[in-house]
Amino acid sequence: MKVRKALFAGSWYPSSAAGCEKEIKSFLKEYDTKTVSDRTLTGGIVPHAGWYFSGSIACNVINCLKDEKPTDVLVIFGMHLHTGSPSHIMTEGACETPFGEIEIEKELANELVKKFTFQIESAENFTHDNTIELQLPFIKYFFEDAKIVPIGVPPVKGSFEIGKAVADISKRLGLRIKIIGSTDLTHYGSNYGFITKGTGPAAVDWVRNENDRRAIDAMLAMDPDAVISEALTNQNACCGGAAATAIAAAKQLGAEHAESIAYATSYDKSPGDSFVGYVGVVF
Repeated sequence: MKVRKALFAGSWYPSSAAGCEKEIKSFLKEYDTKTVSDRTLTGGIVPHAGWYFSGSIACNVINCLKDEKPTDVLVIFGMHLHTGSPSHIMTEGACETPFGEIEIEKELANELVKKFTFQIESAENFTHDNTIELQLPFIKYFFEDAKIVPIGVPPVKGSFEIGKAVADISKRLGLRIKIIGSTDLTHYGSNYGFITKGTGPAAVDWVRNENDRRAIDAMLAMDPDAVISEALTNQNACCGGAAATAIAAAKQLGAEHAESIAYATSYDKSPGDSFVGYVGVVF
């Protein structure tokens, strides 16, 4: 079986299993997820910056998805795509993590390829993108025996049909799945060419309490149309298609309620005129 190499290990997150486990154990102490509703969760939204900045939020969301029943597959929507981008999928092989390889769920992936047009990625030929890879060590750690289907989707309504099909096909195949959508929020400042509220504390306050808030509210309302509209209009989600499609898939699986478990910005750890927002949502 061919294995897709990890590109960001050793820089964006530790390259060793011991290093990853040490950070994961630390992350689990940072947020009190006992407040999450006592219900079986279908999926969540995670950020994808380097673990130093947002790993704790992603870790806690993925940990929350565990329950007493085995999970067969985690379907991960991500990738930095624009409205004219094709959808991407990996249909066979495995992905490398410090904890070991994670195999692709071939049957579900190939059923999707029969139904939709994708740019097929392989272990040797794939887009160098962090949005999905940074979640894989968490998935392998908490769901040791589960497989994955990594999918990139653009911020268009047509992507919702892929999400719904993921739910329908997995049910038909008898697979118990969890859904993950990977996106960061507002990228503010000169580094990102987005400066609408000046600099300093006022700008940080605007991002936290207004711009990011609108995107988060759309996610909590489980409104995929609003998530994409916010991302395209207000630049408050870099992978709005991934978040929106994850919500569409989760709703098709029966999810009816969402809640936020954490919010932070890179400014919290590295104050500066350029910073990024992060949220963790479960549904």
